[in-house]
Amino acid sequence: MWNKNYFVYITTNPGKTVYYVGMTNNLERRLEEHRENKGKSETFAGKYYCYNLVYYERLSSINHAIAREKEIKLMNREEKEKLIKVDNPKLLFLKIEE
Repeated sequence: MWNKNYFVYITTNPGKTVYYVGMTNNLERRLEEHRENKGKSETFAGKYYCYNLVYYERLSSINHAIAREKEIKLMNREEKEKLIKVDNPKLLFLKIEE
């Protein structure tokens, strides 16, 4: 089996009032899709303008990525913020380091 990069990520809106948790194999492309969808009510991230990256994890297994995404989605807001602040204590909007 090939080793591949998968990402579990959290984006937020400009006011940092909403979090979106997702999973992808191409984080740069996925963030661009979120930016293109901003303001579009067909998607959660678009409706709430969640296109600013605040957290991500890189995993090598799609199964681990899916499980981790589910785990984070079950967290409440306080738990998500605690997770984010481990690596991003000021909740800054991040650039991707590939």
